[in-house]
Amino acid sequence: MFAKALRVRASSAVKGSDRRKLRAEVAAAFPDLSPEQLAEFIPNKEELNVIKIYSHKGEAVTVYTNSKNPILFEVEKALYPTVYTLWAFPDLLPAFATWPPVLQKLAGGADLMLPGVAVPSSGFPRVERGTLCAVTLLGNRAPVAVGVANMSTTEMLAAGMKGKGFAILHTYMDYLWELGDKSSPPTLAPSVADPAVKESAEDEEEQEPVISCTADPLQQVGIADLSLKEQDGCARVMGKEELNENGAPERPGDDSAEVQQEAEDSRTPQEQMDALFSQCFFHALKCKVKKSDLPLLTSTFLRSHMFSCCPAGQQLDIKKSSYKKFSKFLQCMQHQKVLQVKELSKGVESIVEVDWKHPDIKAFTVPEGFSSATAAQESKTEDRGQSYHAPEIIPLYGVSAKMTPLFQESGHRKGSILSSSEVRNIIINYVKANELVDETNKNFVKVNAILCDCLLDKSEQDEITNLKWDDLLSRCFERLQPLYQVTFFGQEPIVRKGNIEPISITIAQRSSNKKVTVIKNLELYGLDPQCVANILQQRVQASATITPVPGTKDRVQVQIQGNQIHHLAKMLLEEYQLPRKYIQGLEKAPKPGRKK
Repeated sequence: MFAKALRVRASSAVKGSDRRKLRAEVAAAFPDLSPEQLAEFIPNKEELNVIKIYSHKGEAVTVYTNSKNPILFEVEKALYPTVYTLWAFPDLLPAFATWPPVLQKLAGGADLMLPGVAVPSSGFPRVERGTLCAVTLLGNRAPVAVGVANMSTTEMLAAGMKGKGFAILHTYMDYLWELGDKSSPPTLAPSVADPAVKESAEDEEEQEPVISCTADPLQQVGIADLSLKEQDGCARVMGKEELNENGAPERPGDDSAEVQQEAEDSRTPQEQMDALFSQCFFHALKCKVKKSDLPLLTSTFLRSHMFSCCPAGQQLDIKKSSYKKFSKFLQCMQHQKVLQVKELSKGVESIVEVDWKHPDIKAFTVPEGFSSATAAQESKTEDRGQSYHAPEIIPLYGVSAKMTPLFQESGHRKGSILSSSEVRNIIINYVKANELVDETNKNFVKVNAILCDCLLDKSEQDEITNLKWDDLLSRCFERLQPLYQVTFFGQEPIVRKGNIEPISITIAQRSSNKKVTVIKNLELYGLDPQCVANILQQRVQASATITPVPGTKDRVQVQIQGNQIHHLAKMLLEEYQLPRKYIQGLEKAPKPGRKK
């Protein structure tokens, strides 16, 4: 169902009354959940959002997210859990196991055929046709797919395990999974040791004991090879550690390395991830970040600096740490006075100050295999190769109180969020349903009482009886609340009020009749002002600085000597592929043949 790209329509927070209603619906759909599990499933205080999406086939789907991870999706008033939810509640649905190579087919949109289902010696769970089920991989209880049984257990066995067993709705690695943090399945021990599973695993690779947050060899073969965008670094590293514990051949090393390995194994996976984050954090500050780079977007710091400091074979995953959010990790570092973080523009945090004399930074030693020079060079190379993806910006409209009578016939209330095409269709359908098209001239629409109250000013209500179609639609858009949805690459869509401010480019006069180019609002489009300033400085060989926006406390602008609008236009329009309508001031470029 989600094997191809989705179209996101709107996103909004779930209010208290709707949260209680959703909790009741979940309790009815999954009666085996205890009150404690239900409170964890639909928490009272954590961030809970609802997203309206359309599948590639045009199916309308409602998705509920908790801390940006999808936990439920609703199709035709039926609730289904996602793989993120099933990893937290693995026994929520009856489960059927398959072999790791089958996962690739399921993620591509195929249904699960009965020959692909592993028959356990303890027998299948008893299900009826239409029962919602989970699909797992041999040796791991963590579900990787959600589907509906096409047959009862009795019918499956009577059919000789042939035919379509399950219609798959959602899988690990599909586009619904990509809406979340893209984490990999944990390794969960089977609730009952199954000799058939053990025998199958030994055929693939030497069987290893199941330990929390370790990777099963079978899972490694399937999932690591199938990963679309993320590498299961934790799984690969932990898998190697377990092989060492089981007596598998180890790489030559001294006694100290073995002692260190044993000490690392004694820590919980969460403690190991905390230590890895701390190591990459101090490594990035010591070797990659310079004072001239500040202020530095926290997202850029994580993506371009910390990730490149991660040792080979491991992967940073904030969800597996005790912090859960990168902002909380930075707050902890700020509390220790290592750095200072500020929100320079609404919703965008930046590192504005670093104490390079802090004892933790001075005491940090670069791990083997890294050096300050090579790390800095890798950082520069990575920054240059870092591809920028222009955000997708969609104008939306909210139904205001005054416009509610016009939209309530189509089932929308005050605060409903609509796209421009949806607004047009609703207005057109309303006019046709109420037979308001002028019989003598179909280019005009007769104004009834509701249109009069919603679209006409008081001075016009006694004079205007007909409106042209264009005038009717334009008046409607003017009286709706402007909103916009912005989707940054790899992130969930964000809906904000008002109209997005364009990137503002102006020419200012300085002392001695010198001109400077001033650029504002870069952060709104996911651009790092310091990065833009550095690139422009290199290209035009002129000094560039970051200064506060006059009249504000927490916003910055780029200033560069001379009229550099030609270079800016090439960068923003051609390289970054930003639409021209979101850039203001390009007409102020110097005319050919004139002095800048």
